[in-house]
Amino acid sequence: MLNIPGKGERRMENAGRGLELLPTSTGKATILALGKAFPHQLIMQEFLVDGYFRNTNCDDPELKQKLARLCQTTAVKTRYVVMSEEILNKYPELAKEGLPTVKQRLAICNDAVTRMAVEASQACMDKWGRPVSDITHLVYVSSSEARLPGGDLYLAKGLGLSPETSRVMLYFAGCSGGVAGLRVAKDIAENNPGSRVLLATSETTIIGFKPPSAERPYDLVGVALFGDGAGAMIIGSDPDLSMEKPLFELTTAIQHFLPDTEKIIDGRLTEEGISFKLARELPQIIEDNIEGFCKKLMVLAGLSDYNKIFWAVHPGGPAILNRLEKRLDLMPEKLNSSRRALQDYGNASSNTIVYVLEYMLEESLKTKKDGKKGDEHGLILAFGPGVTFEGILARNLLI
Repeated sequence: MLNIPGKGERRMENAGRGLELLPTSTGKATILALGKAFPHQLIMQEFLVDGYFRNTNCDDPELKQKLARLCQTTAVKTRYVVMSEEILNKYPELAKEGLPTVKQRLAICNDAVTRMAVEASQACMDKWGRPVSDITHLVYVSSSEARLPGGDLYLAKGLGLSPETSRVMLYFAGCSGGVAGLRVAKDIAENNPGSRVLLATSETTIIGFKPPSAERPYDLVGVALFGDGAGAMIIGSDPDLSMEKPLFELTTAIQHFLPDTEKIIDGRLTEEGISFKLARELPQIIEDNIEGFCKKLMVLAGLSDYNKIFWAVHPGGPAILNRLEKRLDLMPEKLNSSRRALQDYGNASSNTIVYVLEYMLEESLKTKKDGKKGDEHGLILAFGPGVTFEGILARNLLI
């Protein structure tokens, strides 16, 4: 019997690999392309401690040893940062305690996040293959800037988007911002037939850069863990297979906040930039609540076995990934993409989910090349201030 591709059943050659695309559901949003960008400064974890203490003119041996221990436990090997010796030479006050520097920080951050967002978006659109004029909506996510007009307008200008492009900003959503933006983009795509949504995320740690202090032990965790960069996705429903290659279908998206956890992730914009406090019990709180949250999504697709779905989890840190793996009794390879993103880029806040999804697609290609079949259904997850859980039940269309 001939298999003639139609709207509900079709095949497509992808980059010469002969991958089979699963059919998409009419009207459901799909991720059509991914892109990323980074600042030019690459930091190797083994050199971070000496560089950080030298740049901040600190010679506290106890704090230095503590940061060295943290660097060994974060699982991060490399990440990119905007901060450089040139910036510190120009703004030496950033490395001093107690000085009002929010004006200087925002001047650096606003420019940096726009530049990275433009580069990531252009990389994404190059992979998408359609003209910039086909973008109808823009969702912009960042916890690293504050200005009016917002970064969405500067990004639209940098890309040459139409003045009629509908824009949405998500500010200060923290680590859950990437998946929150994906949820919003999904809603826009599914309620505006023919639309194509550009989701862009961009973050830099300069907004919270501070010298080491025994009074702020969490700052050292941030130094050992966080990185900078940008990510982008194109989202749309009913893809045109003559021009577009759908990657993931976004089946259902939900959000849930945990009552009385507002102080667990506490961030404030002050005269010295952003100040964060992260409670020690955060990994335990996520572990205690993750199973019920995931079941709400899995039941919608009749799924019950955690090891028969894929897991695209924002890698907030190794403790969170380890506890999730233990709680759900996941096979180690289930979190490979998240651990690779953490290792290569650190926790880059809202951007990191883009890097996780890129690694997941890479692993899908490898699995297919080896003659095996990957998991069709899976979860895209992130956790942020609130404490807020963001989750999307998705389908990998390239298995």
